[in-house]
Amino acid sequence: MLDFFYLTELFGLTVYDLKGRRLGVVRDAAIVPLVDPVRVDRFLVGGGWSWLTVRHDQVQRIGLDGIWLKDEQLTPYHSDEYMLRLMRDLLDQQIIDSNGRKVVRVTDVTFEILHEPESDVLQVLEVDVGLRSIVRRLLQGGLPRAWIRRLQTRIPPNSIRWEFVNILEPDPQRRLRLNISTRRLESLHPADLADIVEELSPEDREAIFESMDSEAAAEALTEVDPDIQTSILESLDTEKAADIIEEMEPHEAADALGELEEETSEEILEEMEPEPKTEVEELLGFEEDEAGGMMNTRYVALPETATVGDAMVALARHEELMENLNTIFLVDGEDKLTATVPLARLFRASAATPLKELAAETLISVNDGEDQDRITELFDKYNLLTLPVVDEDGKLSGAITADEIISVLRNR
Repeated sequence: MLDFFYLTELFGLTVYDLKGRRLGVVRDAAIVPLVDPVRVDRFLVGGGWSWLTVRHDQVQRIGLDGIWLKDEQLTPYHSDEYMLRLMRDLLDQQIIDSNGRKVVRVTDVTFEILHEPESDVLQVLEVDVGLRSIVRRLLQGGLPRAWIRRLQTRIPPNSIRWEFVNILEPDPQRRLRLNISTRRLESLHPADLADIVEELSPEDREAIFESMDSEAAAEALTEVDPDIQTSILESLDTEKAADIIEEMEPHEAADALGELEEETSEEILEEMEPEPKTEVEELLGFEEDEAGGMMNTRYVALPETATVGDAMVALARHEELMENLNTIFLVDGEDKLTATVPLARLFRASAATPLKELAAETLISVNDGEDQDRITELFDKYNLLTLPVVDEDGKLSGAITADEIISVLRNR
């Protein structure tokens, strides 16, 4: 008794009625994800000029010798946008393997056969992407199916479990009808997702970013090559582009908008909320290779009279910054930078300890007009993790972090 079946074996398989008469051959099979994400719901059977639809509950037995029905009340096939047709929509198409973090092309589909009391049911088990499935397809029709199965055992399988498959569908309405979700992609590391995105066509990139959560999209977009980043933002609906830009760090958002045509950049800015819009517009006034163009305007600054206890309260209020935060800045009554405090020093001091007592011995900062080469020298010379940026009056404007310098060096 068979336990599995292949899509290429299914194609061309003869379908028989209750009396063993030939009705036609299988031309395609479809799942209806909103009903059941893995069960083959329909078999599309070609007989002469027309196609018929065979429901899964009309099938009695499935084997290499054919499909045998227990119900002959078949209906003509009509296109249904809620159906994912496996031959038409999946075979030879690119998909995303979210487990392997790569883009691959489907060369076959493997089904599991469930032998229920009165019928056989096919469930999609995995998609095949390797040499074994290619050989199987080349030999299909030239040799008996049973022979091909024996021959293929000499080749190692290469497949992806169905639950890790992310189908690419540019049409937003059809994505909805097919219940295509980006949740698994959103859980990938942004750098891995960026690598995947860079392998896709412009249409598929747009489809993914249009449907993704804006925060996850922003993290991924930050990691994408600047040219592709520009292409993605230009392709998106203006409102969606604005939502993504708002979730980016201000300096990264400014860099992205600075690469766009001025008209497009202005349209996106108009859709943004006032606070992030103001932050980004300020940074757009600087050149990309100046300190002002490299700095992040999201930081934690406290009065120079603050204590460790005050710092802990401030850190709790800015939890979203904690992943990249390593320094607290101290400013005087006029917001002029007076000291920097390494975050690690807070955890070995009492709450009443003044932050000034924990400050770095040497205050190193740069003017917002300082050039990129000088900034890189300072990071190298003093082994900095963070470099504060001040304006011409000495007021704190932002901070440049080591990851920004790594990006600069990588792009040279």
